[in-house]
Amino acid sequence: MCAERGADVTDPVQAKLLVDVSTDYYLGNRSKVEIAKEHGISRFQVARMLVQARELGIVRIEISPPAHLDGARAGDLAAALGVSHVHIARTGEDGDATRASVAAGLAAVVRERAVRGMTLGVSWSRTVELAARDLAGLPPCDVVQLVGALPVEGSGNSVELIHRFKAQPGVRTWPIWAPLVVDDAATAAGLRRQPEIAQTLDRAGSLDLAVVAIGAWSAHASTVYDLAPEEDRRAGRDAGAVAECSGRLFDDSGAPVRTALDERVVGVTIEQLVRTPEVVAVGYGAEAARGLCAAVRGGFASVLVVDEACARELATICGAGAS
Repeated sequence: MCAERGADVTDPVQAKLLVDVSTDYYLGNRSKVEIAKEHGISRFQVARMLVQARELGIVRIEISPPAHLDGARAGDLAAALGVSHVHIARTGEDGDATRASVAAGLAAVVRERAVRGMTLGVSWSRTVELAARDLAGLPPCDVVQLVGALPVEGSGNSVELIHRFKAQPGVRTWPIWAPLVVDDAATAAGLRRQPEIAQTLDRAGSLDLAVVAIGAWSAHASTVYDLAPEEDRRAGRDAGAVAECSGRLFDDSGAPVRTALDERVVGVTIEQLVRTPEVVAVGYGAEAARGLCAAVRGGFASVLVVDEACARELATICGAGAS
């Protein structure tokens, strides 16, 4: 028996036929010809039943674009977090592909915000380093190095990064000729008093825009954590640190966590970032979400650049309902 358009689907036989045909086609991936032969009807009748099943709500088709193509999802997440903008990049097949995708998004976000005469502060991470390669042609502006060098095998460092910007016409740079972390607090204090470094760190307190990376305070999630001795790692955890930004630890509320490591860092402070009108914070992977939320709560992340995996976890944390 065939259920035609307008047929009475309260008839259990007709209703079951609509369900069976729809199931075979949409879930069983069977052709209309195969379904018609099995039920003793024509393929044209199968086609009409598939239309009727959708009209009656027996079949509901939902198109859900991936997060990096869904502007509404990013907007909902930004509203739920209380930030001005969220950029969601595609999650790649591996960590390197994801980092490249997020870096491209970060470069696009910075280009949109870069204006003549601004003071731009740039921290260092492998993602920020990749993004800098796509930031040629900045308008004339000041670029401030926010952290000392942290050499990582296979990557550059913040000094090399600042040289990329120095090569651009009209761009004036403010470097930090020092490591990010030194062996003792006295050495760090002495470096911070050096005139050129002191000028740069002072300049970090009057930025128009900052670009920073957020990493969870755990293995493989933060370059600083991976290079820190175990006593620094443990001291941070014991003091409530959940994440790190430019070598500065902070807790779930975004408040700075003071340990001996903090005294040995040569770089921007969280307090300086809080005073910055706009801070673009980047992170990827589900593990980065907690730290990004904390940075938002602490007032030093107003624009987020993340991947799809991080966006899903952020939505879970803040109850935005994105997926």
